[in-house]
Amino acid sequence: MASEKVLKQKEEAVNSLAAELKDASLVLLVDYRGITVEDVTKLRKEVREANAEYKVIKNNIIKRALNANGESGLDNLLEGPTALITSKEDYLAPAKAIYNFTKKNDFYKIKGGIIEGKVMTAEEIITIAKLPSRQELLAKLAGALLGNITKLAVALDQVKAQKENA
Repeated sequence: MASEKVLKQKEEAVNSLAAELKDASLVLLVDYRGITVEDVTKLRKEVREANAEYKVIKNNIIKRALNANGESGLDNLLEGPTALITSKEDYLAPAKAIYNFTKKNDFYKIKGGIIEGKVMTAEEIITIAKLPSRQELLAKLAGALLGNITKLAVALDQVKAQKENA
């Protein structure tokens, strides 16, 4: 039987993680089998640059923290080696970083997660990760608007030229 000190430490770890998961916009569970230390170091850097955290925590602690928040939809995914990615800000950038990493590494798999409080499957998360970023969408919108404004300016110039000639 574990000592009271160890149990207290585990309880604190669960409570701390539960608070972190409650505030997160992204909670992602991944299977990290078959990757090297060098690869995981690069991935952690990419995840950090996307304003997210990459942690390896015991499945039992993750499960208890999720259950403390009333999220039991991911319990069946907590088998085998599991890494936890969390982000309090944008969920798209870390999801893209993980998805791009899974494309390069066959063994590394997204198990599932929670985005903005909604439990999602791996397929749903991959679909979201494939979407263009906010900046890309804004650039496309600006390009479309600029193209229309340019056409309008050319048309108005033609009307002006026709009236001057008439």
